[in-house]
Parts: sequence; C-alpha cells; structure tokens
Amino acid sequence: MINVILATHGTLADALLASSRMVYGELPHVFPVMLTQNKGINSFGDEFAAVLKQASKGADGVVVLCDLQSGTPWNIACHYAFNPDTQPPVTVLAGVNFPMLLLSDEIKDLTDVEQATAQLLANTQDTLVQAALAETAQSDDF
Repeated sequence: MINVILATHGTLADALLASSRMVYGELPHVFPVMLTQNKGINSFGDEFAAVLKQASKGADGVVVLCDLQSGTPWNIACHYAFNPDTQPPVTVLAGVNFPMLLLSDEIKDLTDVEQATAQLLANTQDTLVQAALAETAQSDDF
C-alpha cells in the first residue's frame, strides 16, 4: 500500500482535499500537512515527522506531494526521502495539482513507491494544458 502526504504552504492541502471530497469522495490514503504563517519551520518539521509516522503505518511507501520545489515542505520531505534509514521509503514530487491528487487514488494499491511515483508523474504530466479553439467545426444542430 502506498500512502500520500500532501505538504503545502498555507491551507492549499485542506482546500485540495475538500475539493476532492466534493468531486471524487474521500481519499483516506492522503494525509495533509501545512506550513502556515503562524507556524515556524521547526514546528512544521515536527508536524511533518508526526504525519509521516502516521502515513507510514502499514504502508509499503509514502509519496509526498508538495506545492513548490525548494520550499520548506519540499526541503523537509526530501530530508526523509534521502535518508537511507527512513522506512518505509519516501519519494517527493513538486507541483501538486487537483488531477494529481485525484489520480493518487490509482497508486494506493501498489507496493513499490518508486513505481507508484513514476506512474503518478506519467499520468499527470498531460494535465497541464492551454485552452485552444477546436480545430474542427462543430454543428450547432443536435
């Protein structure tokens, strides 16, 4: 089983989870942790460690989805991901978006965190698109 930590600045993690409940339903494999204005880096680090401990229970791996590369949530997540003593193994992705969160449900039953991370990344790269007019004319008649 692969669990997910949603690590963001501000309340983005809670907002993404609230939206996912509205559109998709509960994602019990997802654990939010947020760096807020009134929380220092050390306090966030302690909270992240506690959430990681919770997300690790019974899991084969944990994928951390961060909002921003090189921000505090990313840096703290990478501390655990690159520590060989961290069990179960942890991977980290930056640039979390709503489709990525929803598609994380497809990886929860895998057992290899590296494979799960690669699959999630591959499945969500095409979710960033620019709107364009359709190239074919469509009839207004039904």
